[in-house]
Amino acid sequence: MPYPSAQNKHPLPGFPQVCFIQNTVQNPNIIIGDYTYYDDPEDSENFERNVLYHFPFVGDKLIIGKFCAIARGVQFIMNGAAHKMSGFSTYPFEIFGPSWDRVMPQPGDYPYKGDTVVGHDVWIGYEALIMPGVQIGHGAIIGARSVVTKDIPPYAIVGGNPAQVLKMRFPDPVIETLLAIAWWDWPIEKITENLEAIVGADLEALKNVSS
Repeated sequence: MPYPSAQNKHPLPGFPQVCFIQNTVQNPNIIIGDYTYYDDPEDSENFERNVLYHFPFVGDKLIIGKFCAIARGVQFIMNGAAHKMSGFSTYPFEIFGPSWDRVMPQPGDYPYKGDTVVGHDVWIGYEALIMPGVQIGHGAIIGARSVVTKDIPPYAIVGGNPAQVLKMRFPDPVIETLLAIAWWDWPIEKITENLEAIVGADLEALKNVSS
């Protein structure tokens, strides 16, 4: 049974605004899973422009899972945006050269919240903003123009500024089963064969296939 190639930058013929971005991202600290796409009519290949303050000397990573849908204008703020807050001024005097560099902060003075991790099968809506160190669970939906400042549980629908859980997509037992099945980790051939169950929310069928 045929299926799309994850190595195809533009999987929709004649529609370059959709891009499987694992094929275009160059930064080794941005890790993108198979079939995750970015939709942008201006330059869908240049997803990296939306990952802000991602300085190599900080070392934090942006990790996005498989089968994620990322809308135009979604931005990720990374740890390099942080300023030292323990002094009377937050201004970064030290980066501007001679004599001011004597107040260079020590390791650990800057706030650091770790890697930003987006799970599998996550839909991130138009112009959402993801703050540093946030963990977004599998199957979550992030509403348009949401500002995500804290971790999002799997299969939650969130919205607002700051983003709050509006509802859960499924009851807890269903979510636990879906996380255990982890269909996104199946071989693509198996996913292709079972698309009706995946998109049709046929949990019993998925359980039978995975058992």
